[in-house]
Amino acid sequence: MASLGSFDIVYSWGVLHHTGQMWKALEAASSAVAAEGKLFIAIYNDTGSQSARWKRIKAAYNRLPSALRVPFTIAVIAPTEVKNALAAVIRLRPQDYVRSWTRYDPNRGMSHWHDIVDWVGGFPYEVATPEEIFDFYVARGFALARLKCGGVGLGCNEFVFSRGGARLETSAA
Repeated sequence: MASLGSFDIVYSWGVLHHTGQMWKALEAASSAVAAEGKLFIAIYNDTGSQSARWKRIKAAYNRLPSALRVPFTIAVIAPTEVKNALAAVIRLRPQDYVRSWTRYDPNRGMSHWHDIVDWVGGFPYEVATPEEIFDFYVARGFALARLKCGGVGLGCNEFVFSRGGARLETSAA
């Protein structure tokens, strides 16, 4: 990392928690931030037992022979998909559920199915509470410049840290 130099902006969005050594990766990312630079990161939120359950699911998926991965993915995601389909029917808008498959968010860069496989199979999978990330970077001389967390469930908490200090902006999702 040292050979890369330092940068005004270091951006790692939803990646470091998939390295298998998240804290080491967080440290490495911070080492590339210039004296007055900013560090942008998004890290999976630690929801306790729910996060632990998903870690076991993801590990199991990755241990399976490839022929069993599709059936496993279907079994894991079926309850959520059935719930979403029923909710759309109850709202008298079944087309909304169909659209979730046929017109999936183009900003995601993948189909609904591939997004599901990416989630179920996304391993290594590590998580942290907002406080853990905050404490980690403050101990390394960073100031929290912006934070977006709350209401993210298993999703990512989003942080902007700066060297040299900056005011804190927060927003709840």
